[in-house]
Amino acid sequence: MVKLSNVNTTTVDSPSTRFTLRTQRVLAMLLLIAQGGITVTGSIVRVTGSGLGCETWPNCHEGSLVPVAGAAPAMQQAIEFGNRLLTFVLVAVAAAVLVAMYKAHRRTELKAYAWASVAGIVVQAVIGGISVHLDLRWWAVALHFLPSMVLVWIAALLYIRLSQPDDAPRVRMFSPIIRVLTVIAALMLTVVLSTGTMTTGAGVHSGDSGVGMEGRLEVDIALMAHIHAYCMYAYLALTVIIMLLLIRNEGPRDARRCGWVLVAMLVIQAGIGIAQYRLGVPRWTVPIHIGMSSVVVAFSAFLYSYGVKRVPGYDPELVKN
Repeated sequence: MVKLSNVNTTTVDSPSTRFTLRTQRVLAMLLLIAQGGITVTGSIVRVTGSGLGCETWPNCHEGSLVPVAGAAPAMQQAIEFGNRLLTFVLVAVAAAVLVAMYKAHRRTELKAYAWASVAGIVVQAVIGGISVHLDLRWWAVALHFLPSMVLVWIAALLYIRLSQPDDAPRVRMFSPIIRVLTVIAALMLTVVLSTGTMTTGAGVHSGDSGVGMEGRLEVDIALMAHIHAYCMYAYLALTVIIMLLLIRNEGPRDARRCGWVLVAMLVIQAGIGIAQYRLGVPRWTVPIHIGMSSVVVAFSAFLYSYGVKRVPGYDPELVKN
């Protein structure tokens, strides 16, 4: 574990550089919010049964890019088409971030995150179109949701690492055991999200009012919900262990603050999940649960990103190990 009490971790930038960095951070935050936000609007499509309000893709209806009166209920068309339009907003923000990375001559790592965001959005749009053509089969909808969580993770890494100078050396901030646990925790989070999509796939919200239970995951919903919950508890326990080790080893203060926020978000998310199950998964709880999933993923990525930091003026001889 690296302690940086004797190392200068700040940089002095010119006014123009500070403005550029500020602009980059604003754009990166907008990208992160948009990546999480579109999952919430997607969940609204699901719980309102509007998934086939536009029955084809990329057109809304055969021969028409926009909704057609009488082709489907007007509200369902508006909700589904509106969600599709938000993809263009997301692409615009991601493109702005990409341009900013090149205009500011940022390092390859940040450009890679920006390119991955743009490419991921395009892939997501195609996956969404495929899920429509497959009449919202549960596994197609799951494959549409999970990449969104990857894109939230990437946007979170971009936001945190933007502030670090490009030419500073990379320093490992966590001890080896904490680094291993953060990787295990990330894998456990993947399991949590995957079992969550399976729980949803076995549930009552198919995504379109005309689909019903056809194409749903045929498993015991109670069993699937409990498996998902146990995975969440395992992830929460891993996060708490990481936090205790960070405190014991006097880990980075920003990592500890982020970790405790993550623990709080996990507790809240667990409470929402339990309430959903007890209440029979009412529609209004689904967007909240999905939105909190993005928050959890973002803070998980924040915590993970603090494990490696670019430190100006870093000299191993000045650092206590």
